[in-house]
Amino acid sequence: MPLLKRLLSTLFNFTLGPVLALVLIFEEWGWEPLQRLMAHLARLPLWGRMERFVSGLPPYGALVAFFVPALMLLPVKLVALYWISRGHTFLGLTLVLAAKVAGTAIVARLFSLTQPALMRLAWFARLYGHWKPWKDALIARVKDSPIWRSTAANVHAIRQWIGI
Repeated sequence: MPLLKRLLSTLFNFTLGPVLALVLIFEEWGWEPLQRLMAHLARLPLWGRMERFVSGLPPYGALVAFFVPALMLLPVKLVALYWISRGHTFLGLTLVLAAKVAGTAIVARLFSLTQPALMRLAWFARLYGHWKPWKDALIARVKDSPIWRSTAANVHAIRQWIGI
């Protein structure tokens, strides 16, 4: 069993790990700003009523409200893959990126509205308690890497040079 565990760990670290790290870095970068952007929509009367309804849902209702938008984006991503397979690479990648940004914004806002109810589900709170530290450690490892530090230093230098 230890051999299988080492093999799977190596496979993850060299193939799936970097891809997952990039996705998590993107979501970490966009989570708060996109959630705040979506929160501004609560100023609209209808949107505000919908948000109040969602934040008042019981735990399993909150779970449905949290996961349904993510599932609704799946067909959009499949269409994007279809376009890519038909040679419309730019269009497909643009659609994937737009779906990722929209999905992150919606899921971030929904999580902020449903988190109190979701945490009343013992199994969800337990999974979240494992997920969050694992995700934070992975992001910290990426940000501590020489490539990340070098890129961050270069971006900082460019920003200083152009006065941002």
